[in-house]
Amino acid sequence: MKKLFTLVALLATFMGAKAEWEQDYKVDYSTSTRFPFYVMGYVPEWVDGVMTDYGANYKYVAKATKDNSGNLTYSEETSDVIIDLGNGEDDTKKYYKIALESPAWHQYFIADGIVTELGGACTVKAMVKASEACTINVNLGWGWNSGESVGASVSIGTEWQEVEWEYSGIGGTSCNLVAQPGEATATIEWKYVIVGHNKKAGTRPVTWIEQLTNGDECAQMINKPLEKEMEGIEGADVAALVKQAPSQTIDGDKVYVVNAPAVDVEAYKTTNQKGVDITGHEVWANQFFIVSPVPFKAGEIIKVEFDYKADKDANTQTQAHGKPTYYQHFQVLDDVKFTSEWKHFNKQVTISGDQAKENGMYSIAFNLNADVKEENNYYFKNLSVCTMKLDHGYFVAGANTEAGLDFDYDNAIEFTDGGDGVLVATVGEKDAYVSKVSISTVRGNDASFKAATIKSSGEIKSGAEEWLDFAPSGLATINLPGVGIWKIRLNLEYKYISYELIEGTLKEKKVINANPTKVVVAGTEREYTKDEEAPEGYEFKKNDNEEPIYGFPWDNQFCIKANRSLNAGETITVSFKYKASKPAKVGTQIGGADLGGWMGGEALGDIEFTTEELPFNKTFNATAGMQTITFNMAVVKEANTYEIYDIIWKLEDGTESLIDETGSKNFNVKVAAGNFEQLGGETAILNVVAAKKAVPAGKFNIAGQRVSDNYKGVVVEGGRIYLSK
Repeated sequence: MKKLFTLVALLATFMGAKAEWEQDYKVDYSTSTRFPFYVMGYVPEWVDGVMTDYGANYKYVAKATKDNSGNLTYSEETSDVIIDLGNGEDDTKKYYKIALESPAWHQYFIADGIVTELGGACTVKAMVKASEACTINVNLGWGWNSGESVGASVSIGTEWQEVEWEYSGIGGTSCNLVAQPGEATATIEWKYVIVGHNKKAGTRPVTWIEQLTNGDECAQMINKPLEKEMEGIEGADVAALVKQAPSQTIDGDKVYVVNAPAVDVEAYKTTNQKGVDITGHEVWANQFFIVSPVPFKAGEIIKVEFDYKADKDANTQTQAHGKPTYYQHFQVLDDVKFTSEWKHFNKQVTISGDQAKENGMYSIAFNLNADVKEENNYYFKNLSVCTMKLDHGYFVAGANTEAGLDFDYDNAIEFTDGGDGVLVATVGEKDAYVSKVSISTVRGNDASFKAATIKSSGEIKSGAEEWLDFAPSGLATINLPGVGIWKIRLNLEYKYISYELIEGTLKEKKVINANPTKVVVAGTEREYTKDEEAPEGYEFKKNDNEEPIYGFPWDNQFCIKANRSLNAGETITVSFKYKASKPAKVGTQIGGADLGGWMGGEALGDIEFTTEELPFNKTFNATAGMQTITFNMAVVKEANTYEIYDIIWKLEDGTESLIDETGSKNFNVKVAAGNFEQLGGETAILNVVAAKKAVPAGKFNIAGQRVSDNYKGVVVEGGRIYLSK
């Protein structure tokens, strides 16, 4: 029977099981009259039920802002158009529309709270048009740190059209979509956004287990005394201040009513080391807790639902706690916005190690004074926190992508007792060899499996006594040094793991050589950026609209493009030697297949170039879809020549070089804010000097062809590149 299942699984892989489209999220902007999402500086407007982005020629300025004492400071800028996102009374939610002399970079949310599968993929469909055809970046994000988003380029035409694009390698279970038109001046109109995925045929249905089974104890609250009165009160003493939230019957429903008294901000002021008055503790002066009788562990997916409203509009923050008041992490459900109308909250969350800590996460805290400091009543009903019904233990799934065998998480093999405190599992079969594995502490849901995986450190060698350390690492897959049937052993006491090939073939360890190409980037002097103060009387270059052309740190760039897209969790190593004609800082970023792309964070960090040759080496986990590493070589304004050579980009285990070991086709250069040029074969000389080869005399264009002295364009001469005008 086991052999039959393997055959059926392989046939399904090769022939393709029919996938079922499933919608996960939809926002119809015609149901809103104002921007429904968090404002990131730019505020799209509403025109006949259409969300309208009027382009980079405008900015939006809040009419008033609150200082730490809650006092309002009003903007001096004025406009005929005011966008009101409040209730007509809150001036901090009113925005002036200001015309700009030159385009300014802008972005805004187009969706939020999208339920996604960890490590999965999704498709986005949007009804959209623009006043002129344009291509914009749209990021799918699950956090705000490096690597917590994936990007996509979206082309928008001048007629209403449902545009479709995809994302893969999603690293979270609750995501947002951020449109980034940048400095595009086109007016972009949005009618709706739909997000869904192709549900894999035969996927095991999710069974949810309700955990709030102990009545009123699931709803607790605290009205803390002032910080001054709490001096010396810690731990259990603070916990003793927690009380059950009172409930009322309203329209037949049991409703928890939480009164948050007014906060005296002045009383919470403390003095920092510089003698400056600061506040902040008042945001958690009054808290409400949803409490579970069971702990939520790292990697576990929970579903939280409740209905909520307040007497006054208010934004609350949510935190992860152990027991109430035992703070563990600053975020768990993101912010929750209360209005005077009942709203329903429904969100799936993957619990992180920081949220769970050692003993797990028991409660979700709402900081009721994050926004409103005056007295307010908050109402909660129909509280529900569910966990997935999963198998717990240790489980291993195998794959061999070259043979068309993908991971089957639902049927992952369970580790069993092998004696002497060791768990054992054998993965792979005679007709279905595996070359990589994924090991998890749960089974029964693909996303949960991938969230709770482990990963070993160090070089894998076949042998029962070749022990390596292992530790939790979400979305981890383990590349094996051979193809075949593997026996894997786990020692849980010491967190050791070993891999033994019992049938099959070990791969020959690959010797990966540094690419001998010496890349020489002759960075041109850039213009002043908007943030730099140009000398009085300085004349900027102008565009066709007579607007100043500002400089950017990415006006000169060097981009390395891997031969394939990387998977989430693949451990990669980058090394090279580098120097420059003058000391300078260079920034780096990761991107997808597009040259110079940005996927939400840095790659190698900032690199300080000096006039002396220095070695660089870094090992880190790849972001899903990553394929490029870009060096921003215009951080400094002045012209500078950078050299990078002996480049290696490989998998950490040495089984694959991600770039060619000879030639220069993986290397791309952009100067003077122009376009990227790929460095092709042996004759290509754009910003490149082949190692151990002389630089030909004369002037050449980017194709390597000799040109005359009066040639206009990018010129290479004596190994130096510049723009001839």
